[in-house]
Amino acid sequence: MPVNAIESKAKCRMSMDSKLRMTSKATFLVAIFYAITGVILLVLLPLAGFPPHIAIMGILSLIAAYGVALRRNWSLYVIGILFFINTVFCILTLYYIQFQDTLSFIGLVAYLILTWIATIYVITKRSTFET
Repeated sequence: MPVNAIESKAKCRMSMDSKLRMTSKATFLVAIFYAITGVILLVLLPLAGFPPHIAIMGILSLIAAYGVALRRNWSLYVIGILFFINTVFCILTLYYIQFQDTLSFIGLVAYLILTWIATIYVITKRSTFET
């Protein structure tokens, strides 16, 4: 019995390894983008006074990174939701800071552009995501 458990665990590990190896570099970069932004948003959460929208964006970014890395079909919906949330958040924040803080302004514009690029890439490659 223990041999079967080890064998099935090895098959599961090989399956995940093969999925991650077959991922294109661009898909890997999109997954890394969402993972890094999720971690950054969750790290900045206490510094911003624990606003719930930043926590939601961070958690959804980490979920999207997992889904993109394993090419899950449901990750398309998470990325679609993140696209709208991130776009509204960045545009409203950019409107209120209006060049008062140059570093924040540049960072938000870069985040907004990278979000759009990642979303467009995932939408165009949606046929590679399995069900």
